[in-house]
Amino acid sequence: MFTPRHIRLGSRGSALALWQTEHVAARLRALHPDVAVETVVIQTRGDRFKDRPLPSIGGKGLFTLELEERLRQGQIDGAVHSLKDLPVVDPEGLVLGAVPARGDVADALVVRGAGESGERPRNGLPELREGAVVGTGSRRRAAQLLARRPDLLIADIRGNVDTRVRKTLDAAGAYDAVVLAVAGLKRLGLDARISLTLPFETMLPAPGQGALAVQCRQEAKWLAFFGAIDDKETRAAVTAERAFLAKLGGGCRASVGALGVCSREGADGRSSTDLRGESSLRLWGRVSAPDGSRQVDARMSGSAGEAEQLGRDLAQQVLRRGAKAIIEQMTEFDARPEENRQQ
Repeated sequence: MFTPRHIRLGSRGSALALWQTEHVAARLRALHPDVAVETVVIQTRGDRFKDRPLPSIGGKGLFTLELEERLRQGQIDGAVHSLKDLPVVDPEGLVLGAVPARGDVADALVVRGAGESGERPRNGLPELREGAVVGTGSRRRAAQLLARRPDLLIADIRGNVDTRVRKTLDAAGAYDAVVLAVAGLKRLGLDARISLTLPFETMLPAPGQGALAVQCRQEAKWLAFFGAIDDKETRAAVTAERAFLAKLGGGCRASVGALGVCSREGADGRSSTDLRGESSLRLWGRVSAPDGSRQVDARMSGSAGEAEQLGRDLAQQVLRRGAKAIIEQMTEFDARPEENRQQ
């Protein structure tokens, strides 16, 4: 089996990206103690333009394109990403070499004052004041917040996770709260700042949320090397979620949430594996109107071995239930001049 003596992992320079890359490096070192793992920091377009909303500067690919180019050129051997940042179609010559075991998939609300006294405040989403300003750069999060609380004012917020938390907790700042991924907060030791972990009924996560991705060149030796840290059940869950998104034609511009969960036990407590020994996979998908005025939900179960087909089938179901009209509404919204849009 191919085992290199030295590998280079590409990473963005944020504290969270570096944590994620070191996590992957540690997994690889545990399997191959003699392999030297080097982190190569690469700045992306999304890192350079922090003062503009993500959809206005390109959406998906903003945090990946530069790493992918270095990978193609052989300047790095693997690129570590937050999986939710990766476009659903693999770029030419590159593949997902590994999806390690997933972290927490939920979103959290961080409210001004959280953690100051060492206690978790109780001012969760229902108790936010009328017209509270909530920061998020995600249309998915904004749409789902507005579906529950149409009085909230959604304001764009950019920057790394720690920067967004700091902006929110600033007593003189513009935000009453911010929505962030639980996984990122935990990975940076900021989970004490969480005011409320949002239930999935309120906030369904982005496809791939909480999961890491190791991208590599489409070469058998690298697929075998990185594949050693791949987690089968996480891979199945995110494959279904990403297939759901792909079939809808969605991306960073679309308000799409999805959550896949693998299970080896059925509701009766008995094993739910099929004749091939595969886990069952439950998939929940949601498409929301940008203003939260309408949401279409659907759920479906199948075999983990047919995760991609499950995602496509669920997408067809939500399209039949009315998601097609919502997606067309998003397309029309994006076609308007920016000064005429209302978030």
